Amino acid sequence: MSIKKTRQGGFTLIETLVAVMLLSIAVVAPMSLASKSLGSAYYARDQITAFYLAQEAIEAIRSIRDSQILIIAGTSAGAPDIFGLIPHLNEPFTVDGRKGDAATAIVRCDGTCPPLQTDLTLYGYPGLGDDLGAWKPTYFTRTMHAYSVVGNPDEIRVTVTVTWQTGPIQKRSFTISENMYRWVDDGVGQQ
Repeated sequence: MSIKKTRQGGFTLIETLVAVMLLSIAVVAPMSLASKSLGSAYYARDQITAFYLAQEAIEAIRSIRDSQILIIAGTSAGAPDIFGLIPHLNEPFTVDGRKGDAATAIVRCDGTCPPLQTDLTLYGYPGLGDDLGAWKPTYFTRTMHAYSVVGNPDEIRVTVTVTWQTGPIQKRSFTISENMYRWVDDGVGQQ
């Protein structure tokens, strides 16, 4: 009668290392994809926010231009320029869409414009009447330029650039432009 020896042992060292390596790959790969997906989602969120901040600035400038019409209509002596309050010498400035008065909404920048601030509901530049403790700086900077279109005194071009940096991703920017017209006769373009 022969007795067979059966081997009762565990995994060898090489089998264990291969199993650990496969398990590590199975865990690390989805974690890496999740991390990259989360980074992309934050970038997309900030890109949409930048688009809306740029569009808000264009709308605020359009509102300032249009409010000049009411001033022109109510003035009997010397009509003001419809573009008068908008700095259109291609110098950088900011606009706070929360403020209705053009004199306080538009602020010229010395060199670089300050970052926007938020109270977790609105973006803007807090001033008098705002609870300054509720406002926190953001990583969005909005810079505006306006200049007269050559050959047409009844048109200005407004350009808004919003720059931001999401985490370790390189600094990004979003720029939009719009031409605004003197669509009502304010007497300035006449000779």
